[in-house]
Amino acid sequence: KMNIESSRSHSIFTITIERSEKYPDGSEHIRMGKLNLVDLAGSERQSKTQATGERLKEATKINLSLSALGNVISALVESKHAHVPYRDSRLTRILQDSLGGNTKTVMVANCGPADYNYDETLSTLRYANRAKNIKNKPKINEDPKDAMLR
Repeated sequence: KMNIESSRSHSIFTITIERSEKYPDGSEHIRMGKLNLVDLAGSERQSKTQATGERLKEATKINLSLSALGNVISALVESKHAHVPYRDSRLTRILQDSLGGNTKTVMVANCGPADYNYDETLSTLRYANRAKNIKNKPKINEDPKDAMLR
């Protein structure tokens, strides 16, 4: 049975950093970077957690957003997809830069050793394996006016 005190949600903490640099000729260049720290809630199996009521609704929403994230990952990894469905969930829209965009991305998969969680662990590892095949194209974020001056 699921831990009753457990928080069932995704968490996203975003840090945006801007750097302004003045050159001897008086020109100013602005660079920007963003760091997303994301903690995804695990998928929920109703038969295992025996969730009901509000907890069941939360679990359903979590599963839908994880499914949307999986669809985005699949679309990015499989080159035959022209459309990437970023708008299918708030989660994928917020993480658009991290998913095939202009960022360096690291994923940490948390797996438990208990054989009771074997299916969830295998699912997490498959998810992480697909995600590692995403190819991002990071570049320096500069103010477009600064880039034109160069």
